Amino acid sequence: MPIFKPFRGIRPSEDYVDIFPTHPLDNFSQEEITKKAQQDSSYIQMIKPYVVSKSKDIDRNLRKIRTNFEELLDDKKLVQDSSSYYLYEQFLPNKSVFRGLLGLVSVDDFRNGRIKKHESTLTHKKEKLAYYLEKVNIQAEPVLLTYMANPKVELLMNHEEKNVPVLNYVDDNGVRHKVWRIDNRLKMLQFKEVLEKIDSFYIADGHHRIGSAALNAANMKKKNKKHTGTEHYNYVFSFIVSNQSIKIHDYNRILNDLNGLSETEFLSKIEENFLIHEKGDTPYYPSQKFHISMYLGGKFYSLHVKHDLRKKQSELNDLDHFLLEEFIFKDILGIEDPKTTDKITYIKGNSGLEGINKIKEKVDSGEFKVGFGIYPISFNDLLKVSDKNIKMPPKCTYIEPKLVTALVMYDMKQ
Repeated sequence: MPIFKPFRGIRPSEDYVDIFPTHPLDNFSQEEITKKAQQDSSYIQMIKPYVVSKSKDIDRNLRKIRTNFEELLDDKKLVQDSSSYYLYEQFLPNKSVFRGLLGLVSVDDFRNGRIKKHESTLTHKKEKLAYYLEKVNIQAEPVLLTYMANPKVELLMNHEEKNVPVLNYVDDNGVRHKVWRIDNRLKMLQFKEVLEKIDSFYIADGHHRIGSAALNAANMKKKNKKHTGTEHYNYVFSFIVSNQSIKIHDYNRILNDLNGLSETEFLSKIEENFLIHEKGDTPYYPSQKFHISMYLGGKFYSLHVKHDLRKKQSELNDLDHFLLEEFIFKDILGIEDPKTTDKITYIKGNSGLEGINKIKEKVDSGEFKVGFGIYPISFNDLLKVSDKNIKMPPKCTYIEPKLVTALVMYDMKQ
């Protein structure tokens, strides 16, 4: 079973909690990041030397982030707890509720396959994040891990919810965040005992974060002649949620050319492996697996994967994302590697028409030629490809809960 251990979390003080946490940086444009770094006192202000600095001295900029962090601690704007688990719960405006536990997992469990991945990662991105971790020593956004629900874990969380949370605030999207600190030794032992019965964790979101933490740990091991495996750099800040507290949405694709084909030629080639049904101008959301929505030339189409193709792929990879990539992107559009191409743009969905309407809007603008809406991957398929060590194409899952940055942080220096 994988390790899940308590840690000395760093969190905003009561007077600072409404202004310090932020949404992940990739939610903002560079212009928005620059504006936030100048105007507010959030986490973005703390990392301002790295995200908006004109200085090319990267090491100096990273050292300044660490200095800013330590000054916030000295000023009591950030506080550090004794070793604890944390129960974290989100309440969304649409009445959805997500909850789980914050703690640390081991990079060794990641390397040994007890923490399973389903997506490929980009080497240069991992190297950049690993260098950041080496110099700053702060993990501010947890990796999202999931597991099959355990009723004993749920019962312990139910009991903990009856206490007063240490953090309770509403963000600018109307999401209420509550955090309970679990530092009682008996309670911590109870959580430890039931969590030890979980066979595996599965990465839901944060492949690059956990990959970069593992790379940083490997780099630090080489530099540390007294390495024991228990150093703080050997652990990854994580949020574990059961399959009962996770939602997988569609992640769709739009492309900027048809590889020199006319729309008629493109449709003709698709017919080799897919049954095509024209849907007209009414937005079409795929109703189930093996049904793909396509928007081309002002019309929606339903692409049904032919039975022979499903049967052929059943022992390899029968995900719609893989079938789309292999038999349309690669065979027809000549895209050999979706990770490196500039022809594909990704559109997040909400398990409804929101993503589909965005596809239509983008294609109608003339900037893109075709769009594909994909039925969300099931939790069981996520586990299946992870267990088989199959790597899905990039950006196959848009998963809730979406985490905020710097609500609770892990200091690897401690």
